[in-house]
Amino acid sequence: MPTDPTSTLESLPRGPGGPGLDLTGPDPELLALPAPPRQERTVTVVLMAVTAIAALWMAIALLGEARYALSPGRPADVGDLAPLRPTEDLANRYVRASGLLGTRSAIRYGRAAEGDSFRLAPVAGNPGLWVEIRVPEGFEGPRFVPPSTFAGRLVPFRSAGIRHARLAAEVEEQTGTAVTDDAWLLIDGSSPRASRWAVALVALFLGFAGWNLFGIARVLHRVRDAKQA
Repeated sequence: MPTDPTSTLESLPRGPGGPGLDLTGPDPELLALPAPPRQERTVTVVLMAVTAIAALWMAIALLGEARYALSPGRPADVGDLAPLRPTEDLANRYVRASGLLGTRSAIRYGRAAEGDSFRLAPVAGNPGLWVEIRVPEGFEGPRFVPPSTFAGRLVPFRSAGIRHARLAAEVEEQTGTAVTDDAWLLIDGSSPRASRWAVALVALFLGFAGWNLFGIARVLHRVRDAKQA
């Protein structure tokens, strides 16, 4: 004779999930699963933290150039560089100037992935003010005549940014001349428009740091939830 389905369901044990499911005790299959890899998780969190710190450091190091990229695009005329004593209102400004460069303590250097070379020289009659000029590839040599008019970023030497971080040490190593703490640097050819790459990099590094910090928060949140369970 046919079996009554109602009586069959009523005979099964009931639980919170419905007939036939008993969830009152721990699931032995879940208990048999291996514990989460704590060492790998710790290494992951540490690496993400180091990456976030490095990204934040890079963003801070490029912040000055990013602010310069957002400054007005018309240079301020500061006249002759020999008598100029820059003040804070000229820091990180786009300026136009003229002057003669001295040969003593001047150095020549290059940068990775760039064919052009660079020269750094103090202003004649003003050793506290230095000018960096770019020499196009193929024009470097004994016949090269440095310009006498400049337009670029004027900034305290020690605050020039990550690309100029070792310039003062290079001057001292190559010429024995120490760059004073109050020295200024004029980076010829560096306009706000040409520095917009710094804004993009700062945004990229901040986003990368935020992504890593968010990942750390998610991992630690899951660890707390697992301990509470």
